[in-house]
Amino acid sequence: MQTIAELLAIHPQIGRVEWIGASPARRAPVQSLSSTLIEAGIGLAEDHHARSGRSKRQVTLIQWEHLAVVASILGRDTIAPELIRRNLAISGINISALKDQQFRIGKVLLEGTGYCHPCSRMEEVLGPGGYQAMRGHGGITARVLEGAEVTLGDAVKWVAKP
Repeated sequence: MQTIAELLAIHPQIGRVEWIGASPARRAPVQSLSSTLIEAGIGLAEDHHARSGRSKRQVTLIQWEHLAVVASILGRDTIAPELIRRNLAISGINISALKDQQFRIGKVLLEGTGYCHPCSRMEEVLGPGGYQAMRGHGGITARVLEGAEVTLGDAVKWVAKP
């Protein structure tokens, strides 16, 4: 029988990039992209966030499967990923398990830095109850350790820390 510590160190699933988005300016609509350059210490080249190089929120990620959960809570059929205002929507791997871990998306090396809690804008873009519907489903934030281009369909894999 494996211990909890051993189980926490195992990440057998491989995820997939389902959606990429960037906001070119403050409060601007998030634009859907088929690929993007993710720069080390900065984030998505097209995104206005985290330009200082010191932010722990250089890239924001949400669980693709959670879009359906949030939609269900709000009584909708679907939620467009750009409304959630994250950079990447990932399927097939538990995003929360990557918090405080290193992982690769294609050739990009990231380190999960925390949870990406919803902001009050969720009430604006999703309507009444949007903020509460997003609680626990906001995904994670990450710092970029090694940059490269990311494309829809790229694999998401946990990496053991050196």
